[in-house]
Amino acid sequence: MTPLQIAIVGYGTAGQAAAVLLARDGHRVDVFERAPEPGPVGAGFLLQPTGLQVLWRMSLLDPALAHGARIDRLYGDTPCGRAVMDMRYAGLDARLCGVGMQRGALFSILDDARCDGVRLQAGITIAGPDIDNDRWLRDADGRRHGPFDLVLAADGAASRLRGQLGAVRRDAVYPWGALWCLLDAHDWPHLHELRQRYVAARRMIGLLPVGTRPGDATPRLSFFWSLPVAAFDGWQSAALDDWRQAVTAIWPEASRLLSSTTTHAQLARASYRDVTLTRWHRGRWVLLGDAAHAMSPQLGQGVNMALLDAEALRDALRAKSLPDALTTYARVRRRHVAMYQFWSRWLTPVFQSDRDLVAKARDVAFQPVGRLPGGRGHMLRVLSGTQHGLFGALPLAPAFVETLDRFGRTAGAPASAVAS
Repeated sequence: MTPLQIAIVGYGTAGQAAAVLLARDGHRVDVFERAPEPGPVGAGFLLQPTGLQVLWRMSLLDPALAHGARIDRLYGDTPCGRAVMDMRYAGLDARLCGVGMQRGALFSILDDARCDGVRLQAGITIAGPDIDNDRWLRDADGRRHGPFDLVLAADGAASRLRGQLGAVRRDAVYPWGALWCLLDAHDWPHLHELRQRYVAARRMIGLLPVGTRPGDATPRLSFFWSLPVAAFDGWQSAALDDWRQAVTAIWPEASRLLSSTTTHAQLARASYRDVTLTRWHRGRWVLLGDAAHAMSPQLGQGVNMALLDAEALRDALRAKSLPDALTTYARVRRRHVAMYQFWSRWLTPVFQSDRDLVAKARDVAFQPVGRLPGGRGHMLRVLSGTQHGLFGALPLAPAFVETLDRFGRTAGAPASAVAS
């Protein structure tokens, strides 16, 4: 394989993972990041077996497990105690789990894995390809950078490059977003579960254990509060105590964790996009991560998809010449991503909207549907990230599954959490 001169625009998970993987294959990599001091954006996320397997193949699973929190169960209920969702990885395979992580932990792990073959150039906003030659990049100040054999646009859900490279079929902001923050876990009893509480689809509170991060050994929880994007400013101007009372009325146990949250500024805003493309690449430029397929975080797949994208592109470049490699990468990843975009688009209004009748139907039918023949297996494969197309499944290496099993035996998960 002839080493390529590669540019990566964006230093989020997709850009970081691609930089590590491609540099290890001998390519020369320049990363352009618009933030003057690159760092993590967001609170916590759930790594699924698919994303964890990519880290395992990168020899980065051990530090991820050392900082992450093992998640065996996803449970959601209403304030009156009615279970709406109860899904356990053990229903698919008793050895599997998810891992809750802080974004700062994964950012540090991938950044530490960056080798000398990667040059990070911070504080540079790439505006797009040069008008006359797409081997060159032009930045917002009019400067040119290059030449490059390949350019990866990994500049996130709000990508500035997407419209210039791909044929955009859909690029819409969801009407609902969330407020989020990290909280001390204290004596929270559900340290191996993602817990959610719903009031119809108008209110959703979530708590995800996300472990620790380098330099901070305090176990944390990622807290989120569902809110329409149009209501962000109104929440900011209202009294924080009024909001606390609303949280308490819905979930008293969760509200006690918010004692350290004393200002609005401690909660960050998050909005989501729904993006589908008819083309993922043009010329020598290619999209990956949220820039290619942003979706609601309802299924918890964003970081996992970014890791899978980076690995798939690396594999395609190993097997094919550049034009064919980009076509292969797009074909492989689109088939996997399409299922999750479909379910994300349909499930998000079921959990975040003002559609009360839809929410009532959800509360009644969600669990029974999961008990139908084939239904629970499909739901668990979607949860774990392994559903591929309508009937297929992404394979998990036996050695990787055994590694997760050992992690489960040492993580202190209660026996009830791994019972099917």
